[in-house]
Amino acid sequence: MSSIKEYLTNDHRKCDEIFAKMEEEAGSSLESARTLAQEFVTDMQHHFAMEEQVMFPEFEKKTGMTQGPTEMMRQEHAQMRSLLLQLMSAIDEKNSDRFFGTSETLMILLQQHNMKEEQMLYPMAQQHLSAESDRIVSTMDSLIVE
Repeated sequence: MSSIKEYLTNDHRKCDEIFAKMEEEAGSSLESARTLAQEFVTDMQHHFAMEEQVMFPEFEKKTGMTQGPTEMMRQEHAQMRSLLLQLMSAIDEKNSDRFFGTSETLMILLQQHNMKEEQMLYPMAQQHLSAESDRIVSTMDSLIVE
């Protein structure tokens, strides 16, 4: 079983790959990028849920830090959820300027967010939760998001 840090970092990479394919496809046609965009949105929602429903509560319970890094990450997740909705509505409206403007904003926010998680939060979580790492990764892995 991989560590919490490894597992969530690998999930970031998977989402990044789908995002890149979606943007590339959108260069040809927004409509043809719809399936990849939906896959990206679904994967991002799943990633947020794994953190917010499993890892963050475990980390907060273990450290007592409820207003620290996890709270900031939740706020950034909310910003990104809003951008994901805007991305899909730009496709619905066939508005490529809005799509690419939103995807650029989203990419910048995602890169900054992922860096904070991968360099600060995940190592802290791994340090505090290493004894429960297998159980936490298994719980995140089996999480079903509606």
